[in-house]
Amino acid sequence: MSSAPAHRHTHESQGGWLQHTLEGIANSIEQAVFTEEHSRKAGWLQRLDPRAKLGMFVAIVLVAGLSRSLLALVGLYGLMLLTAQASRVPFDFFVKRVWTGIPFFAGVVIIPSIFFVAGPRLFDVALGPLHVAPSAPGLVAAAVFVVRVGVSVSAAILLVLCTPWADLLKSLQVLRVPQVFILVLSMTYRYIFLFLHTATGMMEARRSRTVGATRGGEQRRWIAGSMGALMNRSFQMSNDVYAAMMARGFTGEIRTYTRYRMATQDWTAVLATFGVSAAAVAVERVVG
Repeated sequence: MSSAPAHRHTHESQGGWLQHTLEGIANSIEQAVFTEEHSRKAGWLQRLDPRAKLGMFVAIVLVAGLSRSLLALVGLYGLMLLTAQASRVPFDFFVKRVWTGIPFFAGVVIIPSIFFVAGPRLFDVALGPLHVAPSAPGLVAAAVFVVRVGVSVSAAILLVLCTPWADLLKSLQVLRVPQVFILVLSMTYRYIFLFLHTATGMMEARRSRTVGATRGGEQRRWIAGSMGALMNRSFQMSNDVYAAMMARGFTGEIRTYTRYRMATQDWTAVLATFGVSAAAVAVERVVG
């Protein structure tokens, strides 16, 4: 009587493991496709030239990285939110995409500095031989660091969401980025999703051919074999793709169907971004 529920629980847990893994891969692909859909919306950033957006991104990141004023950084982040709204990027999607990643871990990393920066202490709690005494300057510095990372990540996400990947890679040529680097980025982006689809197909095939529960050792052997097969397939496909590209006269330059042409709105957006950057620097000098 007691073995049947245990056997059923083992089967359900293994099925759940496969199901969660498969859903994770499918969600990654769906998230990437959903991201590409934002670049085709009729938003403000989507109408700008990719080179203009890249220049705006560089200006915002430089100002955010050099700024030490919390007021200026908060103003820049508010500008990022308004830009996302004007570009028809969902507010909750944008905020979650920013603050559930790098800024959160940046806050975890910067927390110890709150207790080591010199200055007036907010409070002092004795825990045996240890004293928990965060300083006001350390807290302000930590907040500046987290908001700075948040502004930089927000600018990067807006650039990627509102620009097709091929156009973004081609616009990197304006910054004199080496063609080899651009080519590696392009191929990596394309084949990540190709092999995600392949891994999804392998898991679906296994699920359709599995009846009953399997042991942990058998599952580990299948995982190891699948990883080896996927790696072998990637090496073979890279050689085949390289030979096909060379046979078709590929010269290493990224080409798209879109012709770049800086219009009045593009120059206006670039100049406005430079003006906002100068204003942020001025605010920092006045506050500092």
